[in-house]
Amino acid sequence: MAASEPSLLEAQKADSRDEHTPRFSKGVELGPDGKPCRTCTSSSEWKAMFKSAKIPSKTPAVTTSPLAIADRTDCPPDIEQLGRASWTLLHSITAAYPSNPSPAKQTETRDFLSLFSKLYPCHTCASDFQTWLKEGRNAPRVSSREEFGRWMCEAHNAVNVKLGKEKFDCDRWEERWRTGWKDGGCD
Repeated sequence: MAASEPSLLEAQKADSRDEHTPRFSKGVELGPDGKPCRTCTSSSEWKAMFKSAKIPSKTPAVTTSPLAIADRTDCPPDIEQLGRASWTLLHSITAAYPSNPSPAKQTETRDFLSLFSKLYPCHTCASDFQTWLKEGRNAPRVSSREEFGRWMCEAHNAVNVKLGKEKFDCDRWEERWRTGWKDGGCD
């Protein structure tokens, strides 16, 4: 955005009846700084926020079909893209995890999960995962690939439940993330 164009926050404030309280769509998550968090908000809510903000621009409007916007891969990830990519990474780590890891590998894995929960770009998701990890029964189980894979599936299912999604059958975690489906569809 050019320096002379108003910011989204300024436009929201100008459009608001209460000049001190900016209005954002219901699905827009605010970051710790009080500004809209792109990584914590879905792309559809993010786009709706800008559309409703009525930000004047000095450049002519470019008409882009919704399909073209959805197909773009060069934009920062939204919460859904980040989540899918993160779960793919985490499940892939479990699939490559040793069957009988050394004590050092187990410690490194627990340390990684702790750091991951602190560095995750969506602050709300990070906080939720940190809280979940602190519950005694949710401590990472990393003594074997099977145990770690099942634990990761349970962690993912906890998020699925929170989001109103279906739970995955954790008896099939290895087929989904390591060996491929028994019907040969991944071969």
